[in-house]
Amino acid sequence: MTLEEKAVSNFNDTFVRPAKFYLSGFSNVPHIKYYYVFLCFSYIITVLGNTFLLSIIYLVKTLHTPKYLIVVNLAFTDLCGSTALIPKLLDTLVFDRRYMAYEACLSQMFFILFFVCIQSWTLVTMAYDRFIAICFPLRYHSIVTKPVIASMLLFLWAFFFLLLVFIVRSIDRLSFCRSLVVNSIYCDHAPVFLLACNDISFNYIMAYVAFVLVLCIPLIIIALTYVCISVALSRIVTREERLKASKTCTSHLILVAIFFLPIMGTNIASVTSYIHPNARIINSSMTHVIPALLNPIIYSLKTEEVMISIKKICKRNKLF
Repeated sequence: MTLEEKAVSNFNDTFVRPAKFYLSGFSNVPHIKYYYVFLCFSYIITVLGNTFLLSIIYLVKTLHTPKYLIVVNLAFTDLCGSTALIPKLLDTLVFDRRYMAYEACLSQMFFILFFVCIQSWTLVTMAYDRFIAICFPLRYHSIVTKPVIASMLLFLWAFFFLLLVFIVRSIDRLSFCRSLVVNSIYCDHAPVFLLACNDISFNYIMAYVAFVLVLCIPLIIIALTYVCISVALSRIVTREERLKASKTCTSHLILVAIFFLPIMGTNIASVTSYIHPNARIINSSMTHVIPALLNPIIYSLKTEEVMISIKKICKRNKLF
């Protein structure tokens, strides 16, 4: 080994983690302040909407069912996911605090990815609930119980907690001896590990594993459940009963479209073609912001049980 190779080897062994990363943010985007206003407005509506939905479910005893246990999990996850991302995002962009401590960067990465994972598989759990309700209506209350749903949701939280700890900890083995500029507005997984100067093949593998586990498999499972639901609906004789059964799936299908289409589009486009960094950053942030913003609104307006419960509470308190 030459002296130069020894020096590089020693450098890589000692320089493992930097004190801080620098978040590059946007470059030369006109009227970017409107985007900041939108983020602030979105966060306020997200907090109010999800808190309102959680409050309605808590106050109305008829909503204390396995189905709404899943809705509570989604609303709580949306609330936590937005809180993990948007306040720090606004602090970084509005006050131009682009430097983020190494540990804070990994913490932000963990929480953002963790809540995305939970959101994705909560939608799968909702699909399971609709599948049993329509395909096996007589056995629904014996199959879909609170203990069963609670166990499924707890398993998801435990599994993805361990997976994300493993993925984020794998960043610790990397040596950041080149640029420390993260080409994003938050500590996203790929923009961070791509800065490393040693072998990142394992991180690439884990990124693809996460992509398959969090996006591909859930989408396939949901698609298969709706194929079965469509077959079951086609066997219902009367049109009125068919429409009544299909309406129970409308809210869930809208939530699935809002969550999966943008994030799948962004990931596929980034792999198959060139996306301008500003466009990629906006698309990436919107995939986290929009679902959490719209989910409580959709569930409140498109779900008859929730609307009836809201009206009852309003009448009880003489709001109208």
